[in-house]
Amino acid sequence: MRGRFLDAVVAAGRGGHSVALATELASGRQSLFEPASAEAGGDRLDGDLDLDEASIAAIRDAVRGDRNVTLQTPSGRVFVQVYSTPRRCFVVGAVHIAQPLVQMLTLADYATTVIDPRESFATGSRFPGVALATDWPDEALEQLRPDHRSAVVTLTHDPKLDDPALAVALRSECFYIGALGSPRTHARRCERLTTLGFTETDLARIHAPVGLAIGAVSPAEIAVSILAQITEVLRRGAGRELAA
Repeated sequence: MRGRFLDAVVAAGRGGHSVALATELASGRQSLFEPASAEAGGDRLDGDLDLDEASIAAIRDAVRGDRNVTLQTPSGRVFVQVYSTPRRCFVVGAVHIAQPLVQMLTLADYATTVIDPRESFATGSRFPGVALATDWPDEALEQLRPDHRSAVVTLTHDPKLDDPALAVALRSECFYIGALGSPRTHARRCERLTTLGFTETDLARIHAPVGLAIGAVSPAEIAVSILAQITEVLRRGAGRELAA
């Protein structure tokens, strides 16, 4: 890896951005790809490779899905290595479902924070070894700053807690937003969020009822469905998940 590319990878990590290094296997020529962001503007490709739009789109998908890929481009095979910041998940509501969910998220390599101002719920005895925040959810999320590598899941079923958290999540680049509640509950939730200025396109980002439709009943089963849906959106992109 060239020195300037290494510097760019390190800088991206410090800035919370993901980048990808594309290497042409036959020649060793390289280019560094940085996806579009509010700071950088459009996609940036720096280096020696002359990639067509289809190849660039495939690299963009690799970054979004956080996976290394080998592409067949018009000029030959290109290996794409993705450098990403750690994934994070912010769980709003220190409820029963949150207990198995945070264990599963940890196993799936998410840095997890449970947010709940109800200090009798958000305790170390109920969530051993888990980061806890007892600020109001919107204040906590504004400090934690969800990014494109973040998921936000609201589980309190209380509009006073869930709605402010969802508002912050919708204003962020987080790749997944999920909310517990029935379709009727979610319809009322969307009405409230609409009064805050969010559009139908914004609200379509919220997965509700949260989780894949696998017939889950117990807290652990619901946690499985939530993590499965988060994984589906991360790996395959929004709109392809299997939830009903």
